[in-house]
Amino acid sequence: MLRIIKTCLAAAALSFTVSAYALAEDKPDYETYVEQLKQEALEHGISQDGVDRAFTDMTFYERAVSADRNQPERVLTLDTYLPRAVPDWKVQQGIEKYNEHRELLEAVGEEFGVQPRFIVALWGIETNYGGYTGNYRVISALATMAYEGRREEFFKRQLMQALEIVDAGHIEPEQMRGSWAGAMGQTQFMPSSFLSYAIDFDGDGKIDIWNSYPDVFASAANYLSNVGWKDDVTWGRQVRIPDNFDTELTGLDTKKPLAEWQELGIRRYDGSDLPTRDDITASLIIPDDEQGRIYLAYSNWDALMRWNRSSYFVVAVGHLADRIQLGR
Repeated sequence: MLRIIKTCLAAAALSFTVSAYALAEDKPDYETYVEQLKQEALEHGISQDGVDRAFTDMTFYERAVSADRNQPERVLTLDTYLPRAVPDWKVQQGIEKYNEHRELLEAVGEEFGVQPRFIVALWGIETNYGGYTGNYRVISALATMAYEGRREEFFKRQLMQALEIVDAGHIEPEQMRGSWAGAMGQTQFMPSSFLSYAIDFDGDGKIDIWNSYPDVFASAANYLSNVGWKDDVTWGRQVRIPDNFDTELTGLDTKKPLAEWQELGIRRYDGSDLPTRDDITASLIIPDDEQGRIYLAYSNWDALMRWNRSSYFVVAVGHLADRIQLGR
């Protein structure tokens, strides 16, 4: 009886929260909004069966709304961020995962033109090598975020694309789990990225970025390949700049051949000359300030920025990939 009372009280509290939120935003209640989404899904071309299966047991995720509205603002530098993002245990696990899946990774790398160490590094940074992919039901999470309203049209589009994935039979709705914002599987693809880049590499007729290593690795590699990845170049390198360097030359919009950066006094972090390749252009990136880490960013830096528009993210992936390469 006590459990029933607690369940009823919790349901009532959630109903009050959703109703109060709807009133504050001059919206219909969540249940009515979901009914509207069902109709829009049918008009979008989703089958009735797909709608019925996908919209079963819908949940309003108050935690997702809270997470979206209260994302932490932390003052970090790369020197404090990198040890958290790329601890030694993650490097060691990455080396082990690389060796465990070496044959598959090398086949994927050759197929899509992406060095396997970067596939492993992305996998490690995004989901701890599949160890944490999020436990929100994606359909409910996207419906919640659309209802929340701050980016309603974006999340409604993502929801319709998630429904396309369900309707195509790639995953059952209850197994389609991800982050509070709808990023899914071991690659943390949004539904739009899934539809654009995800690959059925194991040939079973389904694209499974939740459980199939072939599909996970190939989907990540296919994404990078499609946004300009080059497998004969690394991601970038930490460098030193001379005193009184003109910082107006920094940023991804400024690209120069390595020889020009050499002439401007840029050197590798150990003080040695830059590579002599004349087919590489690079940008100079200062993520923090001139006293912090400074990088020459190659074209693969730009590709990683397409995945996540954060210099810190790019450096974490590149740093992990470099350490995996050294240790394998």
